[in-house]
Amino acid sequence: MTSAAVETKPERIARLLEAQIRSGQLQDGSAMSSENGLVARFAVSRTTVRKSLNILAEKGLIRTKVGIGSFVTFAGNVIDSGPGWSVALSNADTRMGTRILSIARGEMDLDCPVSLDGEMLSVDRLRFREETGKGLSLERSRVPWRADFAPLLKDGLDGGSLNATLAARGLVPASGEEWASVLPVLSAEDAAILERPEASPMLRLRRLTRDAAGNPVEFVESLLDPELFGLHMTF
Repeated sequence: MTSAAVETKPERIARLLEAQIRSGQLQDGSAMSSENGLVARFAVSRTTVRKSLNILAEKGLIRTKVGIGSFVTFAGNVIDSGPGWSVALSNADTRMGTRILSIARGEMDLDCPVSLDGEMLSVDRLRFREETGKGLSLERSRVPWRADFAPLLKDGLDGGSLNATLAARGLVPASGEEWASVLPVLSAEDAAILERPEASPMLRLRRLTRDAAGNPVEFVESLLDPELFGLHMTF
């Protein structure tokens, strides 16, 4: 008989916080406790708290703003909005699924505004409308290669999550830059993946995150459905 997997501390804390969000105790846009507050509340380390917040961010339940705190973004739907994202769903009724297209090791192949060379861990993901299968976003992540990424090529991401995979290896974004533009037409390859006409315009976001020492953590290029995604900036 197979025994049930033991719940880790980060998973337990994430489950308790998720219950508060889904029950309405924490509303959309509400500020959660600071990291210090969560450390004191659950009597755990800051690392454990950060792993818990990464789990919630991967589920799209919170959005973390560096230097400000974590804000609830759940409004009945689940969408990955990793640290630094400035996009938001404009239609709360959309049901979205996610599919990992590829996990590979290779040279940098994306147009990054900041020089980023060498071998990369490449992860491509498609998010699609569950009702129709139509692609809503195509995300290509590139992470500077490390030896401990090698098992991922065979075993996949930790829990299917790139955020969790990076956090488990000590790669936690502390700052970042983001560039936005409009892509007038899709390439034939991307149009086929998204199941959209090549003439479809898309919102193009490029984001580079860095760790506390200023080293690159992840570069992501995202092609987003402009009818569903928008850009929101605060200042």
